[in-house]
Amino acid sequence: MPRKTMIEAIREAMDVMMSRDSDVVVFGEDVGYFGGVFRATQGLQAKYGTSRCFDTPISELGIVGIAVGMAAYGLKPCVEIQFADYMYPAYDQIVSEAARLRYRSNGGFTCPLVVRMPTGGGIFGGQTHSQSPEALFTHVCGIKTVVPSNPRDAKGLLISAIEDPDPVIFLEPKRLYNGPFDGHHDRPVTPWSKHELGEVDDGHFAIPLGSAAIRRQGSAVTILAYGTMVHVAETAAAETGIDAEIIDLRTLLPLDLDTIEASVKKTGRCVIVHEATLTSGFGAELCALVQTRCFYHLEAPIVRVAGWDTPYPHAQEWDYFPGPARIGRALIETVEA
Repeated sequence: MPRKTMIEAIREAMDVMMSRDSDVVVFGEDVGYFGGVFRATQGLQAKYGTSRCFDTPISELGIVGIAVGMAAYGLKPCVEIQFADYMYPAYDQIVSEAARLRYRSNGGFTCPLVVRMPTGGGIFGGQTHSQSPEALFTHVCGIKTVVPSNPRDAKGLLISAIEDPDPVIFLEPKRLYNGPFDGHHDRPVTPWSKHELGEVDDGHFAIPLGSAAIRRQGSAVTILAYGTMVHVAETAAAETGIDAEIIDLRTLLPLDLDTIEASVKKTGRCVIVHEATLTSGFGAELCALVQTRCFYHLEAPIVRVAGWDTPYPHAQEWDYFPGPARIGRALIETVEA
């Protein structure tokens, strides 16, 4: 299989679906002629024309609102919010319209809409370009939430998302976009910040939503992670020498509870890792689910490792989100408890 960056894989997914289905349309701020701020849509307008890949005004509310109307009448919009931090004006359209359309119409209308958003930190974007708002979506009934950790998953999951008859929030960790991460500016390159190109199948293939992946087999402790944190957790496990099993959730809703439950019952311990702030983060829901389903198998308290409960700091970005040292300490404390 050819090796590609996550950006290339995401672009391929949209290209494949636009070629297979004339109802698929792609739009957003700078998405058409410019190809997107991260070049995820580069070349799509030239290939499919301005009626299927086009630019919009700087209005996230308008982008999603238009997309909901298009989806209700049979089109399949795949729209881009330039940064996840910009989605708040569109949140009402996502929650009040897209998520509820099937239910409020008693199945008369569906909303096959995908909202793509670059998410997370690692590029020194500060508090308005680095947020991880996944918990704001997982709280809402009627929408699915996806966070890939590698190029192949990004393509397969995005194809599934576009084919899904209901709205999907597709969060793309921007720190993983372009293969090996060079540390950016004056940040030294570290092994856990480098992500090699991934092997990606050509053509159409779909990875089912709601299916987690076991990235590392182990018996001492289960690590639940998604997006960038999967790679950081792998490095932490390697550096500590702890026999950790790492579960890449891939989709937060629907959630693969069977894989999570089987792993935690096997290891008896669980560490949950995410980049978003700790309080009311998605890790709290994971903690509650593991506690409920695996209580009699747990040999130590469940531990969460997450971002600080502060606005996203620019100068201290690499200390804000969990690194191998923080995760490593949590693993050691858990297995020694």
